[in-house]
Amino acid sequence: MQVSVESVNNIERKVTIGVPAARVESEVDKRLQKAAQSARIDGFRPGKVPMKVIKKRYGVGVRQEVVGEVMRETLYEALQQEKLNPVGQPSVEPKTVEAGKDLEYIATFEVYPEITLSDMSALKVEKLSAAVEESDIDTMIEQLREQQSQMQAVDRAAQNDDEVVIDFAGTLDGEAFEGGTAENQKLVLGSNSMIEGFEAGVVGLKAGDSKVLELTFPEQYQEASLAGKAVEFAVTVHTVSEPVAAEIDETFFEKFGVKDGGMEEFRAAVRKNMERELEKATKDRVKTEVIEALLGAHDFKVPAALIEQEVNRMRQEMAQQFGGGQQFDASQLPAELFADQAAKRVSTGLLVNKFITDSGIEVDDAELDAHLDKFAESYEDPAEVISYVKQDEQQLAHFKSLALEDKVIDSILEKVEIIDVPTSYEDALKPPVPAQETEEQGESPEATPS
Repeated sequence: MQVSVESVNNIERKVTIGVPAARVESEVDKRLQKAAQSARIDGFRPGKVPMKVIKKRYGVGVRQEVVGEVMRETLYEALQQEKLNPVGQPSVEPKTVEAGKDLEYIATFEVYPEITLSDMSALKVEKLSAAVEESDIDTMIEQLREQQSQMQAVDRAAQNDDEVVIDFAGTLDGEAFEGGTAENQKLVLGSNSMIEGFEAGVVGLKAGDSKVLELTFPEQYQEASLAGKAVEFAVTVHTVSEPVAAEIDETFFEKFGVKDGGMEEFRAAVRKNMERELEKATKDRVKTEVIEALLGAHDFKVPAALIEQEVNRMRQEMAQQFGGGQQFDASQLPAELFADQAAKRVSTGLLVNKFITDSGIEVDDAELDAHLDKFAESYEDPAEVISYVKQDEQQLAHFKSLALEDKVIDSILEKVEIIDVPTSYEDALKPPVPAQETEEQGESPEATPS
């Protein structure tokens, strides 16, 4: 067997493989001889059919079958011989398949790129520095009070964020239409749960007031018979209530799992949760910074086969997330929707795997246990959570992968130049502004807090 390898570029290979005719012909003859023993052809006794007739009847089909098998076998042998590791399925193009001639074909495929990691010490990574202040805790407690607020009737005109109880009756050209009437309907003003103009029309009304609202349904309204139509709603307000923040007392504390210790213990619990959120936010941000620095420092061609695999994976993720539990053909989602993000994911994975290989990084049992402890500490029964994870191989593999990822990021951070960026708790929890947005706003990406 003759093998020649051509490097089309740094990841594409074209392999030409020549196989001696004897390897194909001997196998074709062997199978035709076997076919002759059982062939039933009119005018001949079983086992007595002349080989000339057998070849005429079965020769083409048998040859095609043998050529296909030999090509698969020799391609594997050639890849092993040349130490090539294709990404995806090779594309095979026959060149010579005629009987009596050496078989020759060309296999084209991509291989994993050869990556040489750059000097990590030349990379710069921003790391947010923030702390939970007493004022941050005060703000959080007020937010929790508002979340637990109750509606209380008031004797004044309705305003946004109030809850009103109303009757309304809608008419189109003087006739009532389906779904346009309701009694004792609760509505939070400013929630945008009604068509445009409805809630704004109720603002300013008191309990007992009535008003006719002249509105127009949106052009793209889901009910075609109402889309773009001018209608009237006769509205009567029964009650107006405003949200009143919850009282800070023992009942309030118990809703957040604090049964003893009063305000001091409650503030301590709030601080602990906020510090956990802050740690996660800064950790996620610096991880993003590390990945962006890695991608910016390396330029290599990514195999299209790997991008296609990642696109298909992202399609499935979206189908599961938005499919609503119904049958959904993920392949109908356009590849262009995922291509850029898929390429970025693949590039990141190749760089991280290269770093792991070069550094020999592994996660031992103690490190995995520490990662699980950290994950489970926010649950009511951490031991039960850890036990559940350890009994599920898939879950355990997932957490081991996360622990390895954390170890890689920590290892890279030891090598790069870290730029400390002081910021507040509130700003640290904000999602980072994409570089493109900051450039459009005339800001420096480095100066934008997370």
